[in-house]
Amino acid sequence: MSASAPRLVCRTMAVAALLCTGTTAAAQQPLITNGQVVSRAVSAGLDRELKSAAATSAPFWVGYAVPAIDGNHQMCCWSGDGSGSTSTGCRLEPGAATAVTMTQSSRDRVQPLESGDSLFVLYRLEQGQVTRIRMFSESCPLDAGGRPVHWLTGVRPADSVALLGTFAASGATNKLADSALSALAMHREPAALDRLLHAARDGATTHVRGQALFWLAQRAGDKAVGAISDAIANDPETDVKKRAVFALSQLPKDQGVLLLIQVARTNANASVKKQAIFWLGQSKDPRALRFFEEILFK
Repeated sequence: MSASAPRLVCRTMAVAALLCTGTTAAAQQPLITNGQVVSRAVSAGLDRELKSAAATSAPFWVGYAVPAIDGNHQMCCWSGDGSGSTSTGCRLEPGAATAVTMTQSSRDRVQPLESGDSLFVLYRLEQGQVTRIRMFSESCPLDAGGRPVHWLTGVRPADSVALLGTFAASGATNKLADSALSALAMHREPAALDRLLHAARDGATTHVRGQALFWLAQRAGDKAVGAISDAIANDPETDVKKRAVFALSQLPKDQGVLLLIQVARTNANASVKKQAIFWLGQSKDPRALRFFEEILFK
């Protein structure tokens, strides 16, 4: 699908849900209301485009689309009033209510919103600084809260990974680092996994390393398991080791339970061993029960 396909404009959120569901993949741009959208192609690299846009002092948003990992990963906002009517979509501006109001009844919905193949990444800039990073499914309607939205087309996924990686490095707030790491975890671009691995092993703070381990567990795979196991064995901070044990609990059970049992059997750190036993108990897996019987009645 071309990122430069003509933009489909929907005047109201109700019309957006009824008529535009399923067309955003072609448009490669969110359904945005309550804000002026200016679309332009990236010509000088994503980082330079962001710095150029940052010259504007008033708050605004910059966004783009990249391919998302496989699976139905819903990244949107929903709420209901108990009467069958639902609100779908998100408000971008801080301090605003989360859901975008819609008048459409869920009973009358033509089809459910699906996550689609693309990930929308948006940055809020104010006084030349990124103050917030958010991501959404391509079918999620957005309310810009009266702020301008600069929509960039032709963004290379590798450039997105590189930019997000800077917010997981030293100097960024925990909030920005968390958002950047979660966005990296949703990128289909292979370099995103390498960035998560780097953050898990070499992140400047225990918080960054722990969060990176959590998102690696969501991706699973041999590289992720190796990084998580390495953190348990070698990270100097017990807090990171405990977060890594939690990450093991997030792996598919065929992997996670056996690794947790191994940690509970062999790790010399009492806090880490206790954490592994706790998550084994939460797993309700027969292999965990046999392990408990073994250590309790040996």
